[in-house]
Amino acid sequence: MTSALSNTSDTPLEIAIIGGGVWGQTLAELARDRGHNVRIWSRRGTLPLDRALAGAAITVSAVSMKGVKPVLERAIATGLAPETILVTVTKGLDPSDRITPSRLWQAAFPEHSVVVLAGPNLSKEINRGLPAATTVASTNPQAAQFVQQAFSSNRFRVYTNDDPLGVELGGTLKNVLAIAAGACDGLDLGTNAKAGLLTRGLAEIIRIGIHWGAKPETFYGLSGLGDLLATCNSTLSRNYQVGYQLAQGKPLDKILRDLEGTAEGVNTTQVLVPLANEHHIPIPICSQVDLLLQGKITARQAVGALMLRDVKPESGF
Repeated sequence: MTSALSNTSDTPLEIAIIGGGVWGQTLAELARDRGHNVRIWSRRGTLPLDRALAGAAITVSAVSMKGVKPVLERAIATGLAPETILVTVTKGLDPSDRITPSRLWQAAFPEHSVVVLAGPNLSKEINRGLPAATTVASTNPQAAQFVQQAFSSNRFRVYTNDDPLGVELGGTLKNVLAIAAGACDGLDLGTNAKAGLLTRGLAEIIRIGIHWGAKPETFYGLSGLGDLLATCNSTLSRNYQVGYQLAQGKPLDKILRDLEGTAEGVNTTQVLVPLANEHHIPIPICSQVDLLLQGKITARQAVGALMLRDVKPESGF
């Protein structure tokens, strides 16, 4: 670890990307633009995992939530270089352990620093050369700063944060609200309704985050409010597309088959809602999204249920 952290931002690094999807490829290009040597491993590729991971100063996990545990098992069998900093960009909740990806990685590799990367980062915009910003968070400030230096450029601004749980939850839970936002637009409910939806939705995210031990101020940053605004206002968002098309009357299974990539908000909702109910955390918007995804209500019925809730003070989480 010491040798990796002693490198300067101008020194080319060996970086391994686990996952050959759109976001993994985008991060690889950002790293190459900084002059780093990048190796990408994917299930469909020919590069063996041990060769991809060998000597990597930074290893980025860019697989879907359902792919985290299988990759972890292979990484444990293969082993990691002692100096490797683990970076997770997966946004989801494990359905069995009901924890975030970074906690799975940390439990598997307790001697390694784990960094969470999340923010308003729509891959297609970044691939077009448009400017973007993101957050890297870790309980090890040096590791976060190291990753910051490795990926920062004049088109990709990277900020550090010391609340990895809050950063990870912000990036994860906004996917559920993106489904709600897409449904709102699909019903053509207007700007006022959507503004109200996102504001109250952010309150739900903060409520959950506080319960889990995250810092409330984190959710007003790039991985919280920033990611929420980007994902809930762009047709490039897969989760937004799920909500929009559901509101148009399309069946969920067909929507998911036709998507380019994974809409993590669908699986996150299935884990989040029962967990929140067990701990008596009120999340009315997320709960309506859950019913919508199960086909128990329509998008318009979900709106009606939210509008008829008891009146209450706005403040407080």
